[in-house]
Amino acid sequence: MRRLQAAAGPVMSFPRPLVVPYIASWSAEQARSPVVIGPRGGITYQDEGPYDRDADGYLWLRASAKQGCGRPDFGRVHPLRQRRVMRRLLCQVCGGPADQDERGTLWLLEDHRMDWEGWPNGLLTTHPPVCVPCAREAVRSCPNLRSGWVAVRVGSSDVSGIYGVRYLPGSPMTPGVVGYGDPAGRWVLASQLVRGLSDCTVDLAEFADVSARSQ
Repeated sequence: MRRLQAAAGPVMSFPRPLVVPYIASWSAEQARSPVVIGPRGGITYQDEGPYDRDADGYLWLRASAKQGCGRPDFGRVHPLRQRRVMRRLLCQVCGGPADQDERGTLWLLEDHRMDWEGWPNGLLTTHPPVCVPCAREAVRSCPNLRSGWVAVRVGSSDVSGIYGVRYLPGSPMTPGVVGYGDPAGRWVLASQLVRGLSDCTVDLAEFADVSARSQ
């Protein structure tokens, strides 16, 4: 069974002025253009253009690209930058390649090993992977990881859906995940890409030395 965890949670954040994660939004990057119901059902923009949908036909939240302008908003993910790093398996903090070895791609996750046997296999996540230098800094500095974290090598991950707001007729607007191929996707304004993790190896020792020094 696939399970979603921390879909809309904040990105890794660091005390300023250390670093602002690549996928974090800035105050100058505002979402714009309300959606309307299209003539054949589903949602659209009144002035929908060729870049408003991805290759799978899902409508994406519009947000201006003004990275570095204004103040960083660590709790708000920039939709296009998140989509880029998740699609290409780049580091969510620096935007460079995520670390990979013979076990797979590196993810740094909040520790939820008690959620189900074999966690995080079967996890659906909107949190992108990381590179080793950024992971080491996150373990030292990120407040979101202070309650517990694990380094995970993911042998296989697939882009399996989108996270966004559902505009189903007759229902309240609610955030949620829609898998690829689900007809409900035409009613979702996507804001984050979702990957499913499998063939995972939890490595508690990978950054234990950094964690010990930071306590």
